[in-house]
Amino acid sequence: MSIAALLAGLLSGIIGSMGLGGGAVLIIYLSLFTETEQLRSQGINLLFFIPIALIAVIIYAVKKQIQWKVTVKISLFGMLGTLAGWYFAGFLGGDITAKIFGGMLIIIGITEIFGKKKKE
Repeated sequence: MSIAALLAGLLSGIIGSMGLGGGAVLIIYLSLFTETEQLRSQGINLLFFIPIALIAVIIYAVKKQIQWKVTVKISLFGMLGTLAGWYFAGFLGGDITAKIFGGMLIIIGITEIFGKKKKE
């Protein structure tokens, strides 16, 4: 296993546990540096995040930073979205989903750099 793979895993875990989308790092690493096809990268990413998400949930729950009622409601719709996403990813194929993923990263990046700061 290469140092790059270990660093990609570490960085993905750190960013993912912060709720900032560490999957983007892992998918980019797998797609660009290991030449793994997009849909396979997405599947690996989902499996990778099960233990990371579990640990993060435990930590955030102990710190009482989770609103459980809201979380359950949102999660139910998220599960429906998962089924729709799985269907559309299979229908569209890896090339188009890779372009959608890249476009979303660009939009999010531009919004974060140039968007207005909200008061907390």
